[in-house]
Amino acid sequence: MFHSIGARLAAWYALAATITLACLFVVGYVLLYTRLMHGLDLLNNSEAQQLRTYLGPDYAKLDLEEIDQRIREQSESAKVLFYINVHNTSNNIMFYSHNLNGVMIPDVKGQHRYDAQLPGVGPVRVGEYVHEGLDIVVATSSAQVNTAMGDYIEICTALLTAMLIVSVGIGYGISRLALRPVRSIAETARRIGSDNLSERMPVSEVRDEISNLARLLNEMFDRLETSFGQIRRFTAEASHELKTPLSLVRLHAEKLLVDGRFAPAQEDALHTLLEEVSYLDRIIDRLLFLSRVDAKVTRLDPVAQDPDPFLRGFAPDASALVEDRGLRFHFTHAGEGTVRFDAKWIRQVLLNLVSNAIKASPANGEIRLASKLDDDTWRVAVEDDGRGLPPGELEHIFERFVRVPGTGYDDGKSSGLGLSICRSILDLHGGRIHAENIAGHGGLRVVFEIPG
Repeated sequence: MFHSIGARLAAWYALAATITLACLFVVGYVLLYTRLMHGLDLLNNSEAQQLRTYLGPDYAKLDLEEIDQRIREQSESAKVLFYINVHNTSNNIMFYSHNLNGVMIPDVKGQHRYDAQLPGVGPVRVGEYVHEGLDIVVATSSAQVNTAMGDYIEICTALLTAMLIVSVGIGYGISRLALRPVRSIAETARRIGSDNLSERMPVSEVRDEISNLARLLNEMFDRLETSFGQIRRFTAEASHELKTPLSLVRLHAEKLLVDGRFAPAQEDALHTLLEEVSYLDRIIDRLLFLSRVDAKVTRLDPVAQDPDPFLRGFAPDASALVEDRGLRFHFTHAGEGTVRFDAKWIRQVLLNLVSNAIKASPANGEIRLASKLDDDTWRVAVEDDGRGLPPGELEHIFERFVRVPGTGYDDGKSSGLGLSICRSILDLHGGRIHAENIAGHGGLRVVFEIPG
């Protein structure tokens, strides 16, 4: 439910604070209720003491009328507060107050202080006092206590609601303050890329879990920076070192062919050698390009231009490549306006995409190039009639040296760098590229977009 640590911390804080306050209110309720009932018990006990005083020590010699008269003289002024029953040891009623309206106060066996419900009266607190053959039962209305406890519950509920709201705000503020170093680490991590691996996380002077995490991340980035530097140097140096011997091999092979001293089979072998040298040379050029992109030294020369003339200039070359393989080429463009792009590099992207589509298309298939320009985006899609790709490979094919055998997009001679170069070129333009299978038709659609 909560996708943010800060939100979870705020929720936990609010829940803990509210539960703690609720427990305190429950304890307060029990203590207050017990205290109020103890006050009623004291009132009942005081009334019972006065009744025994009025009866006097000779109450056993008195008849029922005299007992009734003595008790009623004392209790008449307190009839609005107390309800009284008096029994003897034989459980014979010796007196009951008129305000009971003939209702007996319930007797709970084994208890001398208890709550009861009297018809027509309501809740009462009862005290039973046994003394020298007399069982005096005095009850006092507890309605006001119940009302007070109800008010207490309402106030506590309102306070709990206010506490929940306030604690959520306080918890959110505390979580924001506590997680400030984490946000700083995250912002720095987002900025760190292959072009600025030297940047490091801020480390506070306080040695706690977060500062230790920042130190560990900085150590990790130190190792990554060293590894990236070694890989870049190796790629650049190896590519440069390989270019010279390959050029010498090509020159000597061409010289041998010009001399013409070899049999046809040997000449065919030399032609194959030259083709492989050319293939290696292309791989080296691509590696050099990718290493320059990684090092952020490749520069574009973008110009605001209308894509329509550019595409119409590319279409005849693409059509010639497609038709040479016995396929058909279809081109469309919609929309007017200008986009900033480097024509040389975007042409390279289109050539790579069309070449891949040619490899995957069956005989008599069609390759379609559809371009659309709206207010803020130039979108270009290249489609083929091949078998498409497994869904799990649609994103992986843009990684370096990735090939997918058995799909038609890998002819066994591909270096697996073409689509990676396309993505790098689009990244330099601030655009993006992705692939998708064509639903219900078969084939693959590769789409790139450049912001206007």
